[in-house]
Amino acid sequence: MNIFVDLAMSPNALAALRAGTAGHRLLFSRTPAVSVLATPSADPQFAIADVALGQPDPKAIAEARQLIWIQVSSSGITRYDKPQFRALMAKRQIAVSNSASVYCEPCAVHALSFLVAQARCLPLALQTKTPNGAPAWNELRQSCGTLRGETILIVGYGAIGKRLAQLLLPFGANVLAYRRQARGEEGVPMVTDVELASALRQAGHIVNILPESPQTWRFFDAARFAEISHGSVFYNIGRGTTVDQNALLEALHSGCLKAAWLNVTDPEPLPDNHPLWQEPNCFITPHVAGGHADESLSLVRHFVENFERYVRGEPLLDRVM
Repeated sequence: MNIFVDLAMSPNALAALRAGTAGHRLLFSRTPAVSVLATPSADPQFAIADVALGQPDPKAIAEARQLIWIQVSSSGITRYDKPQFRALMAKRQIAVSNSASVYCEPCAVHALSFLVAQARCLPLALQTKTPNGAPAWNELRQSCGTLRGETILIVGYGAIGKRLAQLLLPFGANVLAYRRQARGEEGVPMVTDVELASALRQAGHIVNILPESPQTWRFFDAARFAEISHGSVFYNIGRGTTVDQNALLEALHSGCLKAAWLNVTDPEPLPDNHPLWQEPNCFITPHVAGGHADESLSLVRHFVENFERYVRGEPLLDRVM
């Protein structure tokens, strides 16, 4: 088979890919994708690809006639999650899988880090210089908490949300989760559309892990923030486009939100003069939640495992279409 690869990778990842696909032909993109948000470049080699790994251009996919399977090198499938694309994949019987298994652990740990940092008042503690026993020292100590007994609502319950729920349970938190359609195997109490407003009022922490789609565009708008209990904390690990940032800013100003922790924004990066940078209780990391040591090797190992499954005729991991 011809395997088209537009993934930038380390030398050891490349070695693992060559070993795992021995006997097949690798076609490397002239311009490997460096970001899941970047527009893919056209490459004439894609026309003869049987399998694709990376972030291939949907237009090139539509024109390729030999394609039988695509593995997207991200957990999110924003550029492919369109009715027309799904219909085309179904019509041509092209399998599509993502890399959720690669990113669910680091993203969940990043979200957990945000939650723990908020509970322990780490931003304030890291910039406070005061002697033991001083009023400011006592005030800081008394402000610190734990996650035990806290109600945490996870909005968007895919692989990342499920792993975050597993990490949170030993902390003694009360975890709720919202997804468009419950499947009955979530492991935590599920919230429906009808119950979402009530759950937002109950939760002291709202973790947004929604993917970008027409249904989730500005999902957290002014009306949604108004449903959140006063003094709650908002976290975004999903996509920046799922949040109306003007509404988020107003929620912080009004005290509706005690704090916000963002790994994603719209646009990315935020302009230097964006008002969210000036908010003392808004903490932003630059879309690094999925990052981990030798990330490309993890992606290749996941692809190779799926490639072996495909060759054997077994179900693919993380299949989304």
